[in-house]
Amino acid sequence: MKRRAAIIGLGHQALGDHLPGLLGSGRAELVAVCDSNPIILRERRDQYQVPAFARPGDLLDAVEPDFVIVAVPHHAGRAVIEECAKRSVHVLKEKPFATSPAEARELARVCQAGQIVLMVTLQRRFNPIYTSMPGLLDQIGTPFLIDGQYTFHTDAPGAGWRGDVRQAGGGCIIDMGYHLIDLLLWYFGLPSRILAEFSATAVPGACYDAEDTAIIQLGYEHGLYGSVLLSRWAAPKTEKLHVVGTRGSVLLAKGQVQRLDLTGTVVEELTRPHAPTSAATAQIDHFCRVLDGERPNASGPDQHLAHAAFIASCYESKAAGRYVDPKELL
Repeated sequence: MKRRAAIIGLGHQALGDHLPGLLGSGRAELVAVCDSNPIILRERRDQYQVPAFARPGDLLDAVEPDFVIVAVPHHAGRAVIEECAKRSVHVLKEKPFATSPAEARELARVCQAGQIVLMVTLQRRFNPIYTSMPGLLDQIGTPFLIDGQYTFHTDAPGAGWRGDVRQAGGGCIIDMGYHLIDLLLWYFGLPSRILAEFSATAVPGACYDAEDTAIIQLGYEHGLYGSVLLSRWAAPKTEKLHVVGTRGSVLLAKGQVQRLDLTGTVVEELTRPHAPTSAATAQIDHFCRVLDGERPNASGPDQHLAHAAFIASCYESKAAGRYVDPKELL
């Protein structure tokens, strides 16, 4: 029998990833949707022929799903998780887990008290391109340099709630940057020092305070160091992680990963151009397996305390004008 799943928040991420992923799942089925926008809500209700609700609490009480996929604006996530925990409904949450280390710790306590499983959505962890990275890194000697980049252009980088620090918790670092930060933590762990510079000035005269562009310098105690460029203004659209070692390098891009020798010649590569929807489905199926006790939850509250510390270190570093050790914020 399939697990009964509802989606709370019907924005771009839900439409592009979570709904297609859920419809392709062999272990879960869509039983309800929720959104505060009545027009969007009515459209999705009619499209998927499921009950629709304007308030999360009403959905949870009426439908009693096994789990919900939460894809709401950053500032609204905490209240939804608390509603779910009160009713012992498990949560698959769109990143970020929390907007600060303090909120992350509190949400971890809420989940534990409600005895619910929460997993943060990070589709790249279910894409063979990204899961193959650790094995390739083992073949390039001792890694010592990281060059990360995630950029794209949008004409209005500060539009809506994403441009307001009070609602979003930050800009490109906590939002789109969460994916690249997760890769760094997944492959290398939490750095020992972070220095960030960022701005919200790409559109002169625009009224927003969440950073549209950022550069993060980072270093590890064992000698690995590098930088990450994030921007929702800078074209062309680029997503890459280049790691250089003593015997070669690995270049990870969306849909492709390559191992290169010291001259830059490609030694081996893996491509997967049609992964997004299947990765979303794999993530949902994996979450169901976690709920069934068949898989460990590697993306739960405890793991994402490190993400919150990394992100907070960036903002603290900018304010203080110095390197910050994120481990001190755990």
